[in-house]
Amino acid sequence: MELAQLCQKVTQLTKNTGLFIKEESLKNKQVVSKGKNDFVTQVDKASEERLVAGLSELLPEAGFIAEEGTSDKVGEKYNWIIDPIDGTTNFIHGLFPFAISIALQDKNDIVLGVVYEVGLDECFYTWKGAPAYLNGKEISVSKASKVADSLIATGFPYSDFAKMKGFMNSLDYFMKNSHGLRRLGSAATDLAYVACGRFEGFYEYGLKPYDVAAGAFLVQQAGGDNCDFSGGEDYIFGQEIISSNSAIFNEFKEVVNQLMKKDIE
Repeated sequence: MELAQLCQKVTQLTKNTGLFIKEESLKNKQVVSKGKNDFVTQVDKASEERLVAGLSELLPEAGFIAEEGTSDKVGEKYNWIIDPIDGTTNFIHGLFPFAISIALQDKNDIVLGVVYEVGLDECFYTWKGAPAYLNGKEISVSKASKVADSLIATGFPYSDFAKMKGFMNSLDYFMKNSHGLRRLGSAATDLAYVACGRFEGFYEYGLKPYDVAAGAFLVQQAGGDNCDFSGGEDYIFGQEIISSNSAIFNEFKEVVNQLMKKDIE
């Protein structure tokens, strides 16, 4: 399988689907609640159906891990991990960013990632053995060497409040000891922004694999690092992630690890 050619086709599919989402965003949105502060629209479902159909043509043997459950096919070797609209709450309110996130998993490894932020028409993409790109230009993580010189992104919990004590401690710390905190409402976009150097670091818990698989791979290919809150490698399926440039990574993960541990002390 030629990953470069496949990635090119996936980016085109993603952009076409993004255009569909933009057009639909001008119409009335039918919103359904999947749980506390967890929403889905008809556009999410229609977008996912388009992506599943298109990706199935590109790689028929692949299965899917998809947010809206359009396909339950499990691939023996390849599986697409997709979020048709990451940032649905933003989308419902007519607020950017929201993004399409697509990753290809080869057994246990991610080998291709695409994040398309619809509002700014920015397509971030990469594949195994390649740099990361934004709209055709190579990107890399920032060169900031200290958390004190960094802009940090996070996401607020919307249904899982089990780690709120530690999380609030982390907000307090980064407000006082960095260039500031941002909360955009789309983890895939946050990670893409770490990959291109707009943010130095990102952390969040309560996430799903389709929120982070593509973005974390972008960060990796752009020269950054990822881990879970304990410093391990279970950041795609483990529902928590720390991501940053390599220069602040050790300091950043130590701070997040220590502050989030306070929930269980």
